[in-house]
Amino acid sequence: MSALALPAPAATPTRTATVDIVIPVYNEAIDLAASVVRLEAYLASGFPFEYRIVVADNASTDGTWQIAQRLAARHERVSAVHLDAKGRGRALRRVWLDAEADVVAYMDVDLSTDLNALLPLVAPLVSGHSDVAIGTRLGRGSRVVRGPKREFISRSYNLLLRTLLRAGFSDAQCGFKAVRREVAQRLLPLVEDDNWFFDTELLVLAQRAGLRIHEVPVDWTDDPGSTVDIVATAAEDLRGIWRLLRPRGRPARTPAQPLVGPQPPVEPHPPVEPQPLVEPQPLVEPVETPSQLPGQLLRFAAIGVVSTFAYIGLYLLLRPLGAQAANLIALLATAVANTAANRRLTFGISGREGALRHHLGGLAAFAAALGLASGSLWLLDALRPGAGHLTEVVVLIVANAAATLLRFVALRLLMHRR
Repeated sequence: MSALALPAPAATPTRTATVDIVIPVYNEAIDLAASVVRLEAYLASGFPFEYRIVVADNASTDGTWQIAQRLAARHERVSAVHLDAKGRGRALRRVWLDAEADVVAYMDVDLSTDLNALLPLVAPLVSGHSDVAIGTRLGRGSRVVRGPKREFISRSYNLLLRTLLRAGFSDAQCGFKAVRREVAQRLLPLVEDDNWFFDTELLVLAQRAGLRIHEVPVDWTDDPGSTVDIVATAAEDLRGIWRLLRPRGRPARTPAQPLVGPQPPVEPHPPVEPQPLVEPQPLVEPVETPSQLPGQLLRFAAIGVVSTFAYIGLYLLLRPLGAQAANLIALLATAVANTAANRRLTFGISGREGALRHHLGGLAAFAAALGLASGSLWLLDALRPGAGHLTEVVVLIVANAAATLLRFVALRLLMHRR
């Protein structure tokens, strides 16, 4: 051996990150086996991290649990967990809190999301770049195949989140998410929902805690056999949004349980010298104050026309759900957007201060409009059973026109800077 030759360095074992991928299921006996086998084959073919697939059966009443047990017995990297109560959020909380992997993730059993997005989903979490990662069907680069009704509902829901909860993420309900384990252990005890709103609440709490949320555009194909009750899910989501709007829906972090690292000690404030009384300042600073009533009316009317067309289009799109359900969803979506537009354009108000109060006032006006519109539909059905869609639309236009004056007066009293 040459005097300059050096011995080969000893091999240093490298630690491979671990990922738990949860598939929450309820009565999925038909699709479960094929989906798990397909996912396991994909991961085994080149996924760079150690992985485990966990089938979380939440109180299925068909043969789902028996199939999950057989899959776990045949495949080394597949395990199964059974819960006695329903709820996708409940299943995810149970498995994620018990996990020992570096990253915990989940995907829908129908595998609607292209599996090639899995590595871009978890890689930023493994590297420490991000804390939470979500697939988005609404971002640039996404390719989505689904009907116009589901597309419209999804976009309307996320518009509600951005308007009311100031969400910074684009797609709350895509069934394709991942979280670093230590982050999940801090967030999950704060999440109250156990069902479909679980995803949204988790993301809102993560955003409020200052965590980094990474979005991955996905290719997504709608499952035509989905059994999700759209109306019931929408009602549940609206209740969840309302809960997060209330003060107690914003859990406070204590210094002993920080979500994003240690907090610096708080220095006591020095005594404050008495200050002379000053004229109180308004909480909301208007960008422009169109104080003239004619200008406000013109702006309000223009926004109302746009809102009416949007309402009619949404109503007709959702009409297969039933007249009352379509009316409720269409009115709510357009009411939130209408209030946001009037706040900015009609009354010249920007900023967060007072936004919640303004939107609550707008929703109160929405409730009045809902009563007028629903009552009009009921009266039409009582007087002219079987009336066509065109007659329904005419009646609803008249009813909403009657509610417009009430809405303008309410919003002006609420937002007008005295």
